[in-house]
Amino acid sequence: PGSFDPVTCGHVDIIKRALKLTDHLIVAVANNYEKSPMFTLKERVKILKQATKGLKGVSVDSFDGLAVDYVKAKGARVMIRGLRMISDFEYEFQMALTNRKLSPDVETIFMTPSEEYSYISSKLIKEAASLGADISSFVPVFVQKAVKEKLNKNKSSRRYFNNYE
Repeated sequence: PGSFDPVTCGHVDIIKRALKLTDHLIVAVANNYEKSPMFTLKERVKILKQATKGLKGVSVDSFDGLAVDYVKAKGARVMIRGLRMISDFEYEFQMALTNRKLSPDVETIFMTPSEEYSYISSKLIKEAASLGADISSFVPVFVQKAVKEKLNKNKSSRRYFNNYE
């Protein structure tokens, strides 16, 4: 589960490697009301479907509420969470322990992206793009195009960063 706003090469890397652990992987897009996403939930699902096209065993879905409740509702037993840097670990570990308390039968597996993607975050991608940077080495080509279109459509793009941590 994640917000995938937008999907990055790091996300795709984790998805591909997670497929080695299971026959079917559900990539679930969270509808997080606390964030101000660049892309709507529907747009993020569409972009993720395009990013995972051709990957056998992957489906894309969306959810509201707790990720652990979504996992249980799908009849799954494992949730995979990506960790980029050590700074992600404290929050993710706290969330995993809370999820374990809420639903002891759902396990959390942490995966790190390949080194070349370990520093990439959706927030950083949006900020760099809004300042005119070339983001082509961080996101799939169609994501770069979608980000540029969204930024051109919303000339006041800096508003996307007001509610980020």
